[in-house]
Amino acid sequence: MLKSTTAYIGLGSNLGDRSESIEQAIRMLFAAGQIGVAAVSDIIETAALGDCQQPNYLNCVAKIETSLNAKKLFNKLCGIEAKLGRIRFTKWSPRTIDLDLLLFGDEVINEPDLIVPHSQMHLRTFALKGMCQLNGQLLHPVLKESMNNLAVRLNGADFALNCKSAQLISVAGVIGVGKTTLAEKLSSMLNCKTLFEAYDTNPFLPEVYAGKKQAALDSQMYFLKSRIKQLDSKKMRPSKLVISDYVFEKELIYAEQLLNIEQLVLYKEKYNLAKGKVSPPVLIIYLRDSAQNCLERIHRRSRPYEQQIELEFLNALDADYENLFNSWKHCPVIRIEAAKLDYSKTDWTKHLIKQIRSYIIGTSVIAKEL
Repeated sequence: MLKSTTAYIGLGSNLGDRSESIEQAIRMLFAAGQIGVAAVSDIIETAALGDCQQPNYLNCVAKIETSLNAKKLFNKLCGIEAKLGRIRFTKWSPRTIDLDLLLFGDEVINEPDLIVPHSQMHLRTFALKGMCQLNGQLLHPVLKESMNNLAVRLNGADFALNCKSAQLISVAGVIGVGKTTLAEKLSSMLNCKTLFEAYDTNPFLPEVYAGKKQAALDSQMYFLKSRIKQLDSKKMRPSKLVISDYVFEKELIYAEQLLNIEQLVLYKEKYNLAKGKVSPPVLIIYLRDSAQNCLERIHRRSRPYEQQIELEFLNALDADYENLFNSWKHCPVIRIEAAKLDYSKTDWTKHLIKQIRSYIIGTSVIAKEL
């Protein structure tokens, strides 16, 4: 009896009768021999990736059972594409039909013409949404994370690795959650530069935490100038990996908490001008914990000027960070519970580094297991 393997196929079309092309491809899978179509996700419409202007795509995912090996299945898919008029031009070019082998059982394949799991499926909501509908608890064979978890990181957006961008990873979270420690650990493991916020050098910060409202604008402007200098897009090298222990957008969170109305109007003018000049992150590591635990850490590290921080302030910051990342669509966001951090566990740190490498240029973690 021939062995049967469960595989998942991504289908897409943005030329001609898109729905008909997808339906024809599914019928041809049924008729291909040694392939049974077990289920098909809902069809969704998405904008094309890349910088070029082209029609929107219709996409879905099919779950199949097959006695073919991965290479033979891939060849079958290419044959169906050819019969349905697929013409290969350049990357991101429009197509009548696109059939991607997303997963083939739990196999990891790295060959010149075939990489499984699909090397960018974890960056594509249009693929993960279909996967979640068919089997959201299924683990990615390399990343060892469920399709549901991978989809949450994208928040409904689609991304592509970009070698022209600085590979900035920003660690985000409220005061006392452990951002700097995590950034330092990641920097050491990834052998890259770390950008630290100018927290200890800000001469206005002690006055702010002591309740002197008049110092708040000076303090925020000091931080803003520091961020602009560190994240200047003209100075950040393409493909260069850098880690920061803050996300630039935190500036607006703190400004809205600390400034009065008049100060905030002045600050936002400077902030909006600066925002277009800084390099955006390609990945956010969002470190989370309760405000109470963060306050206890603040007390333990004994920075004199921080001891005035109150639980109410931390709760407000936590709510603002949640709002920020619940609507974030600029890059993937990996959420980590600080209580689960254990730098002493090698398996845990390797797992985290594997996740991070899958979202940045310069490695091919999806093509091979570390």
